Amino acid sequence: MTPFRTVLVANRGEIACRVLRTLRSMGIRSVAVYSDADAGSLHVRQADVAVRIGPPAAAASYLDSAAIVAAALATGADAVHPGYGFLSENADFARACAAAGLVFIGPTPEAIDLMGDKTRAKAHVSARGVSVIAGSSAPDHGALGDAELATSAREIGFPLLIKPSAGGGGKGMHMVGSADDLAAAIVSARRVALASFGDDTLLLERMIETPRHIEVQVLADAHGAVIHLGERECSLQRRHQKVIEEAPSPLLDAATRTRIGEAACEVARSVGYHGAGTVEFLVAAAAPDDFFFLEMNTRLQVEHPVTELVTGIDLVEWQLRVAAGEQMTLSQTDVAVHGHAIEARVYAEDPRRGFLPGSGEVLAVQDPRDIRVDGGLATGTIVTTDYDPMLAKVIAHGATRAEAIARLEHGLRETVVLGLPTNIEYLLLLLADSRVRSGDLDTGLIERTLPALAFADPDPSAIAAAARLLAGPAGKGSRGDGSPWTQASGWRVGAHRARRIVIDVPEQSGYRRVVASVAADGAVSVDGVDVHDGVLRTVHSAREPGGALWLARDGVTWRFGVPSRAELIGEARAALIRAPGEASPEIASPMPGTIVALHAATGDRGEAGDPVLSVEAMKMEHRVLAPLCGVLTLSARAGDVVRAGDVL
Repeated sequence: MTPFRTVLVANRGEIACRVLRTLRSMGIRSVAVYSDADAGSLHVRQADVAVRIGPPAAAASYLDSAAIVAAALATGADAVHPGYGFLSENADFARACAAAGLVFIGPTPEAIDLMGDKTRAKAHVSARGVSVIAGSSAPDHGALGDAELATSAREIGFPLLIKPSAGGGGKGMHMVGSADDLAAAIVSARRVALASFGDDTLLLERMIETPRHIEVQVLADAHGAVIHLGERECSLQRRHQKVIEEAPSPLLDAATRTRIGEAACEVARSVGYHGAGTVEFLVAAAAPDDFFFLEMNTRLQVEHPVTELVTGIDLVEWQLRVAAGEQMTLSQTDVAVHGHAIEARVYAEDPRRGFLPGSGEVLAVQDPRDIRVDGGLATGTIVTTDYDPMLAKVIAHGATRAEAIARLEHGLRETVVLGLPTNIEYLLLLLADSRVRSGDLDTGLIERTLPALAFADPDPSAIAAAARLLAGPAGKGSRGDGSPWTQASGWRVGAHRARRIVIDVPEQSGYRRVVASVAADGAVSVDGVDVHDGVLRTVHSAREPGGALWLARDGVTWRFGVPSRAELIGEARAALIRAPGEASPEIASPMPGTIVALHAATGDRGEAGDPVLSVEAMKMEHRVLAPLCGVLTLSARAGDVVRAGDVL
């Protein structure tokens, strides 16, 4: 018997597709919602019914609780599954669903309210005997002013963390190493907290040295049963955003695993929790038996697939059954962990350019074989900066941790996303690190390894492959009447002339312009040097409408540019008049996004490296710095929406 007839999924992207998969397997009719930006998205195609929720501002659409409730009622839905992010931890949305006669697939609004406020949550679980991290916050749910935060910071000592009290997902979190950095960090944290959560209340916490981030998956029903499904290690993070997660943790022994699981269950019991939830802890690497409560996520977690793979339990199915009032048939003794699972998050970002967010049309996508992928991409999907940059998750399972890592590496090499930059190559470099392979992890490991990472520049065989693809097959450009005289094949009497093409080859430092010649038999020379590429290697490629070529091989993706004739002429003229060593005085936006802060004004004199303004994209702030010293003239204002390359 199915718990519901129709369920609306109030989310988008990979998590919407993930929930739809379980609804389909259970025979439950599904409803998707979408913004204008998502009209052609995969989750819209996979659902039985799809409803546009507007308004035109894409990011706001999925936060419009009234529109989502109206869509559920109009389509005859019994329940609403919020996924994660957006309204998943919004108690008012849960109440709105209940008021409309809809089942909210999640915990009670009271549990969401309590655990959604980090200050109250810490006090609450501490009273139940669960260890918490020392810190400072205002009593009685008040808010500390900047001066009070500064005083508390001096009392706690540095380094410390500033965190939004209402936050989650690492947004607005800042590590402060000294008193000199405190004021700027408070301003930035408040701005991000207010924009992300509608509340700029901040709290301070003592930094745990070489911390490991370990979380426990809990499952509870409305009849008082609470169990845990083991722990996940989530220590591999960049800017407090998780990158790679695994289950079980390579750190914990059996005794600590039992204790941390019991602590997580006690947290869930203390708020009358029901449904799937995650209790997060910080553990000092040097003292793994000493753990501290961090927060509780009252929703499904991004990394839930690794728990599903090692336990064989479908968490979305149990969310649905518990929400329908069913009693759990699972007990703690029924839960067994088999083997090891590890997950890597594929983000739309460019690690070669400081992890700037990426956007654009997906020109081609290929999932790996024989491995789980939770994704929401299809050819033609438009990736914008309106949403979180996560595109998909690649998840591997093995009998041992080493086998799981090896399978994940193989899967990432087979994963192809063309049309925008991704972090796939970076994930492979990270998995190859000796400390990652040995399980010697902590939340600062990624930041320490970044400077030493060496991204692969295209080798001669990759350049040759790009040249052949850009030169095109014989006959390309035909006007279509079939006559040999209308074929743009380059055919001529006598020997065929080699096709000549100018290519911008991507490199770590930028790009290198080369001239390639492609003979009729496929032989390639680059800048007059013959390229011998006898080893056949699989490549995937796609062309942009403007002519640039995306090429992927073994998990590495490059974009080969093709400068226009006008660009080549313009650059040649500029080179004649520009003195050696001169730099452009223009400051351009490094990515599409919204200007959220100005750090200087027109008429100010600045030095090279001074912050000029901050651009926000995909929920992350990026400071734009002055390229040289001089007097500033701003053409941009706070709130402006800009494109990549716009002069600011």
